[in-house]
Amino acid sequence: MNRLHPKKLLNTKWTAVLPVNKERHFIVTKVIDPDSPDEQVERLEIEAVYSRRIKSIAWEELRNTKIWKRGWV
Repeated sequence: MNRLHPKKLLNTKWTAVLPVNKERHFIVTKVIDPDSPDEQVERLEIEAVYSRRIKSIAWEELRNTKIWKRGWV
């Protein structure tokens, strides 16, 4: 399991283990802050390098090594 903190994920690079539509490499482009400052960050926006498509994911998905690998592999 990857040790991660959501506030430190901005601009980090990730590789999808199972690419879809040639989208394999991603960059975290935005950490979505919660409505209340008392709440924790739950979501991120990641951008596919190949297609520039942006999608929102739960930041904890990046901990799953069956889905994501840190860096561009």
